[in-house]
Formats: sequence, C-alpha cells, structure tokens
Amino acid sequence: MSPYALSMLISSLSAGTIITFISNHWFLAWIGLELNTLAIIPIMSKMHHPRSTEAAIKYFLIQSMASALLLFATTLNAWYTGEWTIINMQTQIPLMLLTTALMIKLAVAPFHMWLPDIIQGLDLMTCLILSTWQKLAPMTLMIQVTSEINTTLIMMLGMMSLLVGGWGGLNQPQLRKMMAYSSIAHLGWMMIVMSYSPNLTILNLMIYLLLTTSMFLMMMKFMSTNVNKMASSWMKNLSLTSTMIIILMSLGGLPPLSGFMPKWLILEEIIKQNIPLATMAAMSTLLSLFFYLRLSYMTSLTTPPTTMNSKLMWRLKMKLNTMSTTIIMSTMMLPITPLILNMI
Repeated sequence: MSPYALSMLISSLSAGTIITFISNHWFLAWIGLELNTLAIIPIMSKMHHPRSTEAAIKYFLIQSMASALLLFATTLNAWYTGEWTIINMQTQIPLMLLTTALMIKLAVAPFHMWLPDIIQGLDLMTCLILSTWQKLAPMTLMIQVTSEINTTLIMMLGMMSLLVGGWGGLNQPQLRKMMAYSSIAHLGWMMIVMSYSPNLTILNLMIYLLLTTSMFLMMMKFMSTNVNKMASSWMKNLSLTSTMIIILMSLGGLPPLSGFMPKWLILEEIIKQNIPLATMAAMSTLLSLFFYLRLSYMTSLTTPPTTMNSKLMWRLKMKLNTMSTTIIMSTMMLPITPLILNMI
C-alpha cells in the first residue's frame, strides 16, 4: 500500500474516533463511527490474501449492521423525545437497540463471535489496531449512556463475556485468537463495574490498552502467530522472552503487576454491591489465567518438538523505544495505585 494512502487512512481512523469523543449529538457520533469503520477496511485488506479479504468483508457486514441499528435506535429516540443529545436516552426500546449495537461493536458476549474469526485473518499490526483503538469510540458512547441502561442486563453481559473469554482461550494454539478471547474477557470486567464506577471502567480500559499493545509488539518482534513459534522465541531474544512472560502474568492479573490493579479495585467495588457476582468474576478469572500460564509454560519450559519453522533472527540488543515504555508501564504501575485513584 502506498505510504500516502496509508497515512490518509490512519488520519481518517484517528479523526473518526476523535469526532465520536467530542460529539454531543448522536448523528455526529454515528458519522465518527462510520468514518472509523470505513478507514480500517482497506487497512485490513492490504495483505492481498484471501483470509484478510474475507476478514475485511465480515468486519464490514458486522459493523454496518451495528451502525444501522445504532442509527435506527437514535432516530427512534429522537422521534419519541424530540432530542438528539447523547445523554437523553430515557425510552426503553431505543435504549435496548442502542445497547445491542454498542455491544456488537465492542464484541461483548453474546455478540462476540465475529472477533476471533476476523482477527485470525489479519496481520499483527492490524490486530493491534482492532483490539485497542477500535474499542475507544464505542466504549466512550457506552460510558455516556450507562446511567440509563439496566444494571442487571449489563452485569449479565459482562459475566457472560468473562466466561466466554476464559473458556474460548483454553487449548487455543493461535495467539491472535487467544488475544481476541483475552479482549472479550477484559471487556467483561469493564461491563460489570460500568454501572457502579465508570472511572474504574476507564482505568481498566487504559491498563488493557497498555497490556495488549505490549503483547502485540512482542509478537511482531518475534514474528510469532502460534504457540509453537512462540516456544522457540527464547532462541531469538532471551531477555524479551522473559519480559513477555511477565506481561502474560500481568494480563492474567497476578500481583504485584499492573494487571492486578484494575481487578483488585473492581472486585473491591463489586463486593460492596453484589457478593455472588464478585465471587463468580474472581473464579472466572482463573480460566483466563490458565491459558496465560499455559503460554508462559510453553514459552519458557518446553522446546519445540520439531525443527523450528520460523525465520531465524540475530540476537540483537533491545533498544529503548516505544515497546520498552509500554512494557515498564504494563508491569510496574501497582505501587502508584493511590496516585491513580486520586487522579480518577
């Protein structure tokens, strides 16, 4: 793809999300989401491979259905109330349709089936964009209308996402699908606390973005897309492999890493409201932790059973760059938890 075309698409992608961020009007927010969707489709299909083309077409169909549902819900709400403002969603039927549309865009269970299949057909950089940047605009709208949504419904969807994200990643040999189910599980944590503390949802989203970015950057460094290739990563860069194991533990939410902080704060908040939900959320985390531990075990304590298929790489010194910054933030933020709580 031409660098000029790529820069134009990246600019449109950024502009669409920013338009949704700053909008107070449903139609403007819808335009931002549409611009965001249309900009990423050529990026998804730039590999000129049947899998990437299939993934781009599936993504277009799913997102266009969600956008049409969102536009219909907001138009219906404007018909009932006479207003297009985002915070004015008191009517139940448009609110249910809007919740469904945003859940489809976020890939929250039970509207999650498209995400693992689409991510598997993309290159790692596009997977990173789809797992991080593309979550920001719909999550912003979700947080703005969360005070109007039925709390029981959103907690049920969050709990379902936690279970689906945990079960789906078990025995998964493909790293991209594993990261997709990890994304679904993290979104479940955001959903269950959204009604009680939107600030904790934002904090969890920020930590999730850091952890996922670090993990995808390492996968790109190792050129690994499955567990067998990752098992030979220690031959390429031993220090980076050790760091990746720490990132996986942080994704699983083990102390004293950064990933433990949002889970700890969310459980502390949920226990005040709903003790059975907190218990189920804590137990479902063990499912996700198992496949992170499994990947860590495969990477550090086993050797590949056959000749290594991946491209050999020189052992180079790791330079201080964006990856180093994200790694440090992904692992060492727990001690500054009181400062972060004061900021939010």
